[in-house]
Amino acid sequence: MKIRRLYTSLLCGGMFLPSLYAFGNQPNIIVIMCDDLGYNDVGCYGQHLIETPNIDRMAREGMRFTQAYAGSPVSAPSRASFMTGQHTGHTEVRGNKEYWRDVPMVRYGENEDYSRVGQHPYAADHIILPEIMRDNGYTTAMFGKWAGGYEGSHSTPDKRGIDEFYGYICQYQAHLYYPNFLNCYSRIEGDTTLMRVVLDENILYPQHGDDYTKRTQYSADMIHRRAMAWLERQTSDKPFFGIFTYTLPHAELVQPDDALVDYYREKFDDDSDWKTNPWSRYNTAHDAHAQFAAMVSRLDRYVGEILDALRSEGLAENTLVIFTSDNGPHAEGGGDPEFFGFNAELRGIKRETHEGGVRVPFIAWWPQSVAAGAVNDHILAFYDMMPTLSALAGVDDYAERYRNPMAEVDYFDGVSFAPTLLGEGEQPKHEYLYWEFEESDQVAVRMGDWKLVSKGGVPHLYNLAKDLHEDNDVAAQYPDIVRRMVDIAYAEHIESPHFKVTMPRID
Repeated sequence: MKIRRLYTSLLCGGMFLPSLYAFGNQPNIIVIMCDDLGYNDVGCYGQHLIETPNIDRMAREGMRFTQAYAGSPVSAPSRASFMTGQHTGHTEVRGNKEYWRDVPMVRYGENEDYSRVGQHPYAADHIILPEIMRDNGYTTAMFGKWAGGYEGSHSTPDKRGIDEFYGYICQYQAHLYYPNFLNCYSRIEGDTTLMRVVLDENILYPQHGDDYTKRTQYSADMIHRRAMAWLERQTSDKPFFGIFTYTLPHAELVQPDDALVDYYREKFDDDSDWKTNPWSRYNTAHDAHAQFAAMVSRLDRYVGEILDALRSEGLAENTLVIFTSDNGPHAEGGGDPEFFGFNAELRGIKRETHEGGVRVPFIAWWPQSVAAGAVNDHILAFYDMMPTLSALAGVDDYAERYRNPMAEVDYFDGVSFAPTLLGEGEQPKHEYLYWEFEESDQVAVRMGDWKLVSKGGVPHLYNLAKDLHEDNDVAAQYPDIVRRMVDIAYAEHIESPHFKVTMPRID
């Protein structure tokens, strides 16, 4: 463990050689990753009931990808894939393993909460993306959901390359939009560790029940305001890397009762209440359809404010903004995929490795470099963002440079799609993509147009070119293809002591 921690500290301390690029030539980068937004949940991807003019404009002014994939069909491992440049057969975090269970409780007003919160930590001996960016001259910040380690672990934002953080260290805590506390850290302001910020107005009222609606400190708006304040402090003197992991439109379905919600209440004119139960983290959702739609439109407003701020500060031309979602749409806490026609062309939702669970909206906006209005079918996955953003920061040899020399094996699974963004050079392609997910006991491989989905060890095969909705299992007709893809799965799967999955079997 001492060696593992030493390796991480060397990375964070900038002990590697500086980038070959002059810092002044590096683009600024912002990644907006929302929560449980489905492929068809915004207008430019086919949504007709929810209005998203800013995201749609972003697509018109940038590049919209039609075959972009999350790292996993659920939150923590999907974000881990983005952070580590690894797929879920290699990365340390492969599920939503929680660390708030069985710990002493603490009080906030009349409310009890957990003394420790968070998920399974990223591996200490494998570098993550913010560490690479900071090592190459970037100011780094993250606002929203972390989900990459529990409080007190070796993997919290203050220890993993983040200069400033504000939001939820724990995704379970993020199930409440009016929580008792948020977490924060600012290296610039001299903080030495991650802290809790108690929301004094919220803790006056219970965090469950009818009086919950009297709470006033709405976390999504607070996180966005902090992100905007950070963005407005940035200049062209030093490149910046911002990760905005907004929790919208994840359940619970609640927000300030404003004109945005009223607009959709009137538009839908239906009774779509969802009643909570004693075992649910989510509170009752009133007018759930209107709440969900308004949450997506609220997120759209955030995106518009980010792009407007970049324009007004003269930073737009040299700033790449990526907009995406961590996985497919949810059916939790009042979420109703059928009502909104979620993933009309795709099968599955969150927690499934079918296309609807892992294919996500993905837009790249960069006025001086990305062709406006382009629609691209390049197949990419979240683990491709590490090599792509590293290359844009001037680190073309990221895997060689940052591979852990003390580890027997240190995987990097991504392929840079910088040539596609820039329209320069030949774009390398994946031979295949890989996913595994313990919670639903699924393994999936995409190889060209072929998609293998294994459930409980039983492989199913689909031809996406002819059957995008994955309705027709053709495994019996193509046993050789099934065997080849099963072999890929076994080659890509490294056993984990924390996350178990049934690998596909061929009788």
